[in-house]
Amino acid sequence: MSTTPPPQALTSDAHPGRGERTAEDGAFGWLRALGPRGRRAFVGAFGGYALDSYDYFTLPLSMVALAAYFRLDSGQTGLFTTVTLVVSAVGGAAAGVFADRVGRVRALMITVVTYAVFTVACGFAPNYETLLVFRALQGLGFGGEWAVGAILVAEYASARHRGRTLGAIQSSWAVGWALAVIVYTLVFSFVGDDMAWRVMFWTGALPALLVVWVRRRVHDAPEAVAAREQSPQRGSFAAIFRPGTAGAPGLLRTTVFAGLLSTGVQGGYYTLATWIPTYLKTERGLSVVGTGGYLTFLISGAFLGYLTGGYLTDRLGRRRNIWLFAVLSAVCVLAYANIPGGADTLLLVLGFPLGFCMSAIFSGFGSYLSELYPTAVRGTGQGFTYNTGRAVGAVFPTLVGFLADSWGVGGALVFGAAGYALAALALFGLPETRGKELA
Repeated sequence: MSTTPPPQALTSDAHPGRGERTAEDGAFGWLRALGPRGRRAFVGAFGGYALDSYDYFTLPLSMVALAAYFRLDSGQTGLFTTVTLVVSAVGGAAAGVFADRVGRVRALMITVVTYAVFTVACGFAPNYETLLVFRALQGLGFGGEWAVGAILVAEYASARHRGRTLGAIQSSWAVGWALAVIVYTLVFSFVGDDMAWRVMFWTGALPALLVVWVRRRVHDAPEAVAAREQSPQRGSFAAIFRPGTAGAPGLLRTTVFAGLLSTGVQGGYYTLATWIPTYLKTERGLSVVGTGGYLTFLISGAFLGYLTGGYLTDRLGRRRNIWLFAVLSAVCVLAYANIPGGADTLLLVLGFPLGFCMSAIFSGFGSYLSELYPTAVRGTGQGFTYNTGRAVGAVFPTLVGFLADSWGVGGALVFGAAGYALAALALFGLPETRGKELA
């Protein structure tokens, strides 16, 4: 059965009652359509993901200082990211199952507390091995927050606006990233490098304030709770790996190809997110303030990319939006990594389309993965595929780290383009879901 609404349904929805506008029309119609409870869920998920991003970027931004403090080579520093992302697969899958069994809001609070506690602990690490362990444990919470928050909001959002609603949630990643860059610039400008990286991690305690608000104000969507509680298969890994039969389609094919899609997109993204700050400082010779300036262009592009991608995923469909930005992201990565020495103005300008494209591709993920799975296993399916993709995609930053000594960081960044190519190919195994209603 097709999940794409017929043309007449779209027309009547856009022009009800002889063409008058409704509360759901306009630039912020998607927000009004959520209703009061949905808007509180949106704020909780937006804040959780922004602070998730903030805590994540404390490491890449502090990487040069950490490497000097502990006398690490490129391979060892790349391992920080890989360990975080690999362990996040475990945390994400567990959080998804938990969200299906006891509710989205409870799972959201647990993930936020987990990543906050272990980010702060990183600031007290006495040696490389301890920091690696704390960073891995931070990945448990980091892995689960996005999937749980995205599902919480997706189940409040209407099919008409789900793409741009979840795209707005994704944009909070750029907000957290920008906040991390601002704090990094201030901390590293006024505190010596040997202590500054510790201060950066200690500021990761901020999410604790959000948890208090979420606990009192945010609730699961009632319809989704009812549908989830009526199913005996809720939170079942077996269900998302069950092959289809002649009479009943299974979810195995969906799980495999959604995992490949996530692997490609996140392999490309985390390659860039992890290594661009180091690339700007070591190969381009930029200062702390200079690096922050260049990252401003990248992050500004990312923020607008999330919002634009959310709009386009509703207009073009989930698959077309992801395919379009997979191609454009690969092109931008290759161009950025091959800018000739001395062309710093071009490096600055190209940061905007690079950030735009590599973020716009994520805007459709929240709605797409939510729509691929039924309510009873939506958390399990989305948590597993998104975070397994994150874990496998984590190999990309490590490869860059080990190749950086011989190829240079700029040359090794081309592995990011290979990730986007994999994502484009994975789409051939997945259906279009635009217009699908969620119980």
